[in-house]
Amino acid sequence: MITFVPEPHLLESPRGREWPLAPGAGPRSAHTAPPPATADVAIVGAGPAGLAVASALWHLGVRNVVLIDREGRPCGRFFDRIDMLRQRVLRSPYEHHPGVEGYRDCELLDFARLHWSLLTPVERREIRMAQSGHRSVVPVDVFEAYCKHVATLHHVDERTWRGAVREVRPTADSVTVRGDGFAVTAPYAVLCLGEERRAAPSEWWDGEAAPHGVGYWDEPVPREARSLVVVGAGLSAAHLISNALGDGKRVHWILRASAERYQCADVNASFFRAEGRARFDGTDWDDRTTLMRGHRRASVMFEFRPLLQRAEAEGRLTVHRGRAVTAVTGERAGRAAVRLADGERIIGDHVVLALGTAVSNGGQLLPEGVTAPRDGWPDLDERTLAYRNAPRVFAVGAAAGMVLGPAARNIDGHRVATARVATAVAAQLETAAGAVRTGRAVARV
Repeated sequence: MITFVPEPHLLESPRGREWPLAPGAGPRSAHTAPPPATADVAIVGAGPAGLAVASALWHLGVRNVVLIDREGRPCGRFFDRIDMLRQRVLRSPYEHHPGVEGYRDCELLDFARLHWSLLTPVERREIRMAQSGHRSVVPVDVFEAYCKHVATLHHVDERTWRGAVREVRPTADSVTVRGDGFAVTAPYAVLCLGEERRAAPSEWWDGEAAPHGVGYWDEPVPREARSLVVVGAGLSAAHLISNALGDGKRVHWILRASAERYQCADVNASFFRAEGRARFDGTDWDDRTTLMRGHRRASVMFEFRPLLQRAEAEGRLTVHRGRAVTAVTGERAGRAAVRLADGERIIGDHVVLALGTAVSNGGQLLPEGVTAPRDGWPDLDERTLAYRNAPRVFAVGAAAGMVLGPAARNIDGHRVATARVATAVAAQLETAAGAVRTGRAVARV
């Protein structure tokens, strides 16, 4: 067993502090008109991956970019989900940030140091740990302020429109992104779709809608619920349990695994380095699948262990380890129940399913056959991350996992993917522009 000295503890951090705006920045009202009909690059999704892509393209001189996002603001959905869980610190360390590789931008650690006076003593201690080379966690408030800084610095917020994308249609010389009331046509498109919550197995209940009293981890938990049943083994489940215990609720935790897995990071640090990514370069598909299964398992930060073990010893938390779920049902008086394989029923005022996430591979937007998925992963060019069957469309984020390894779904993995995609897009745009200039010169002669 790993022992921490001192004992691990959950770090608290304020949320909603006032951070100084970047030079020249001011309040920006949301776009009310549809996005432009044409652009050089259309980016679907303005989360940390989309922010990184747009910022890198800006450095490469590609400024005519349109980002379409369901929330209409950079990283909006990312932080909405975090706040739903009342999460105060990220699992990623300071060296993982959505800034641009290869340029002298202000990095996340620099940004935090520049705002030293706003930090708490605990947050300052984490900064010192990061400076000395130790792994330290990043406050959500600091990270959000930094994302706003990056968005302002690279004019990403000015190029982001709110919209629900319904279709991405590639042709031989362009890509059209269509949604409700808009269509954007560009030479290239980048899909930064992230991951969606994993749905419960269809056999757990009848019909598509969850029974009354049952919700998912990214939905509100009723404040009036006095008891909670949480199904899941990852960090979202840990936050739900911690919040419920803090609110005085009694909690049942159903683990389908035989035991909890506590670890600092969700991905082994080696996969964020070149030697880790090399394990996926040219590797047989079955070997990649084995690696991915071994390093994409649900786990909980070590900081939760003392809290959860203490609550279990005190009887406020009951953990059902190694228990398979066969059904989830609504009960009388607005309650809900989880039925286990041995017939036992765990009843609570509310059931929350924290079953992890599933990769969005683009198949729901692209024409049939373009993604050519294998085990759910899209077929991508390993050098540029373009879809092999649609070379004008690129993927950044979790969808690139079978090329870059499990770190592709992490913020730092987005930077590695962005470097490949932005470089390829900028080079192809320059080649096309050069051909046009040459044609004009020949025409004048």
